Amino acid sequence: MTDLSTHYLGIPLKNPLVASASPLSEKVETVRQLEEAGVSAVVVYSLFEEQIVKESLELDHFLSRDTESFAEALTHLPDIGKYSLGPEKYVEHIGQLKGAVDIPIIGSLNGVSSGGWIDYAQKIQAAGADALELNLYYLPTDTALSGEAVEEAYLTTVKDVRAKISIPLAVKLSPFITSIPNFAQKLADAGADGLVLFNRFYQPDFDLEELEVVPDLVLSASHELLLPLRWIAILHGRVPVDFALTSGVHTAEDVLKAVMAGAKAAMTTSALLKNGVDYAARLLDDLAAWMVEHEYESIQQMQGSLSQEASGNEAAFERANYMKVLGSY
Repeated sequence: MTDLSTHYLGIPLKNPLVASASPLSEKVETVRQLEEAGVSAVVVYSLFEEQIVKESLELDHFLSRDTESFAEALTHLPDIGKYSLGPEKYVEHIGQLKGAVDIPIIGSLNGVSSGGWIDYAQKIQAAGADALELNLYYLPTDTALSGEAVEEAYLTTVKDVRAKISIPLAVKLSPFITSIPNFAQKLADAGADGLVLFNRFYQPDFDLEELEVVPDLVLSASHELLLPLRWIAILHGRVPVDFALTSGVHTAEDVLKAVMAGAKAAMTTSALLKNGVDYAARLLDDLAAWMVEHEYESIQQMQGSLSQEASGNEAAFERANYMKVLGSY
């Protein structure tokens, strides 16, 4: 019988297909449906640093004699919109999910600075989360802020979160790091048990009629798999953490590629939003069928088999590949 099981962050998973952080995790019933469809774990939608800070400022505002003391500060915080569920409600939701399903539940904190908001890592752990994903989503726009300073802020945040919890810690990164291998190793040294590659930055658009900058949500496509696929293949065996691939996982072939690059988990949301929660069952059926056809007995058998370390063809992942692609057109 084909063995789809794997381990991610030291947690046994029945297969490598994980539902990444998204609105799908907002309702207990939907998470139950994800479990029934075969998903092996769920990352709960992110609790943002701004949400925690904003709630703290509002509390101080009402407790302060000077009722206008934080009025201007509050206007600088973003409108969270549908992700407006308060921090305490978020923690409560983690507990509800743990009571409703048997698959692992991974909490998610989205922030880039050190501060009191990190205390919520402990609260998420206390609520029963099996692991925590720290989502380092930040777009520096200050010309005086160096890349080194940004990375140091990231590392400080990771160390501070690590100090608060004993459950496994994964760090979700953007691809906009100058030296990804060096920084990946520093994150491992700072206490990260896993790396999730990569976060997707949603680019704003312009409304030419209203002359406004507006948000623009575009779901991923399979071709976006190539960027995290390359970097996981390069880092596998070199940096001592578990890797999860996210962005572009839409088919069983995408899951297979992620595993062969060296990922322990293949995370998806867009495919489930496009095709419905039950699509997870089809992905897993197709995955098992491919493995039978190609005589693979287990997921572990193929993990990392096409990584740079295993392939022996370093040029295929580096600058030579760029030149070869241009020459092949």
